[in-house]
Amino acid sequence: MKKHESADDMKKELDVLLSKLNALEIIASDEFQKGVVKVLRRLVEGQMHSVNEFEHLKKALDLITLQLFDVKNKIKS
Repeated sequence: MKKHESADDMKKELDVLLSKLNALEIIASDEFQKGVVKVLRRLVEGQMHSVNEFEHLKKALDLITLQLFDVKNKIKS
């Protein structure tokens, strides 16, 4: 089973894919190929956005957890 990649690794891989798509768009010979590249670019950009949003959600959950422990400790005191 493959180990889960870190967010930074995923971002690097997606950035490489985006660079490759840019190169493919330049050498695309017709509108169909350019259209496919544009669709793929949107998918990669969407995935990058999802990775970033997931990181924000993880940080928010950590902050909420800390706040819950603070409230719990204040109630016990």
